[in-house]
Amino acid sequence: MNTRSLIKSVFSDRSDDLKVQLFRYGIAGLTAATVDTGLLALLTELFGERLLLLWTAIAFSCGLATTYLMSIKWVFSNRTMNHTAELLIFIFIGLVGLGLTELLVWVFAIKLDWHYLLAKITAATTVFIWNFTAKKLLLFRNR
Repeated sequence: MNTRSLIKSVFSDRSDDLKVQLFRYGIAGLTAATVDTGLLALLTELFGERLLLLWTAIAFSCGLATTYLMSIKWVFSNRTMNHTAELLIFIFIGLVGLGLTELLVWVFAIKLDWHYLLAKITAATTVFIWNFTAKKLLLFRNR
């Protein structure tokens, strides 16, 4: 396989290859994390840490929307159910991820007094693993 076809297969062709999907999900996750963390930082710097968990939820929701769009358009090629059911399961997975994020940010930032961005990055790493696994098994599995 030449370089051009390799790049095309990794970045543009639809793929069922787990390595390609994980790589793409990594890019989608980094994009969503940038949206999420950037918005969290913006809201916290503008309005203060007093409502940190609210800012965390708002920012997480925007990151969730980013990863949903990238997942259905680019990461996963198999969509095994109707779009409404898919969206509801995606939201469920996201709510579990939000719960984990809120818990971890609360523990690290509020209870252990870490900087809120360090707490967020630590939480995001854990939630990334949950999100990919749940989405791959529940939503975008091979038939």
